[in-house]
Amino acid sequence: MSGNDAPDTLHQASPSDPPVDGGVDRSAGERLTAILIEDDCVPGLWASIDSGEMDHLVPELSALRMEQDPIHRHKDVLSHTVAVVAKTDAEISVRLAALFHDIAKPRTRSFDHGGVTFRHHEAVGARMTRKRLTALGYPEGLVEDVAELVRLSGRFKGYAEGWSDAAVRRYARDAGPLLGRLNHLIRCDCTTRNKARAAGIQIQMDDLEARIAELAEQARRDAERPGMDGEAIMDHLGIGPGREVGEALAYLLAVKRTEGELDRSELEGRLDAWWADRT
Repeated sequence: MSGNDAPDTLHQASPSDPPVDGGVDRSAGERLTAILIEDDCVPGLWASIDSGEMDHLVPELSALRMEQDPIHRHKDVLSHTVAVVAKTDAEISVRLAALFHDIAKPRTRSFDHGGVTFRHHEAVGARMTRKRLTALGYPEGLVEDVAELVRLSGRFKGYAEGWSDAAVRRYARDAGPLLGRLNHLIRCDCTTRNKARAAGIQIQMDDLEARIAELAEQARRDAERPGMDGEAIMDHLGIGPGREVGEALAYLLAVKRTEGELDRSELEGRLDAWWADRT
């Protein structure tokens, strides 16, 4: 699982950074959007890159051309990035996230850990994404969505090592309303030519999505439990196990569904009235 809180020292300012304040170029943002929302955006992307236009729109992108990623050995990071963008749905937040998801690899490259690594590149990339998209005049909400997708884009890498239910819940909770788009981005981030590996990643994502759905359903069922359990009902009414306990639980659940959460004294009063009517 990727680190979420990379130290600020990992991100050194460069001349290509957009200005922190001022200098907003909305026409450049509009042009980038026009390129990305084409159903087949690959020809337009490469034309913009090869002509030098992209150096004005997203100057950080050109640094990816020479960056070799050990995971994607058959292509440089720029080619991988374009391939990922091409696989995504033509929706601007996902397309932008795909374009920026590896943007910080040149800045975070290290040979200090037994081979080339890009530690914290998602966290650094999220900051770079936020700055660049802000300078391009994108709306704040879209900027934050795309930056968050970039930040979370590496989380899934640890799933094959085994996630607890708590880790699955945390992944879904952190993604929030972006969950569907994040999962789609992760699926599209697989551009390997190894068919078995590609299929394995999709199977893992299928498994994660199934677990998220199961845990959500379990949470929904748990939330529907009445405010008193069977033991509490028996203690309060002075009865033993039997059909009446199940009927009392069903009654209290019906109360909860119609009236929401009630405090314990109110529940006990309702239970007493229900029991008196029965007897």
